[in-house]
Amino acid sequence: QVQLVESGGGLVQPGGSLRLSCAASGFTFSEYAVNWYRRAPGKEREWVAQIFASGRSTSYTASVRGRFTISRDNDKNTVYLQMSSLKYEDTAVYYCNAKGNWGQGTQVTVSS
Repeated sequence: QVQLVESGGGLVQPGGSLRLSCAASGFTFSEYAVNWYRRAPGKEREWVAQIFASGRSTSYTASVRGRFTISRDNDKNTVYLQMSSLKYEDTAVYYCNAKGNWGQGTQVTVSS
């Protein structure tokens, strides 16, 4: 069965960086686009970034463009989200999504 496992979240100060990982199994990972989403406290889930199967094409929501970078390693069945210049408003649970499936999420808290 499809399994997505996020990791790498934590507590970071404003302006800091984190790298999230999404490890996938149970499907042919290299054939599917992967998306990152986030849900901030009291808000709806928000799409953050997408990477196509080949890894050559990416897109971002405007609020993270230039600060976040999505990448993938198809040999490791893993997608990454490098987050830099983090802001208070980036605090959320971050989820990856592929092939219509969701991971359990990883908490990112930006706080001084």
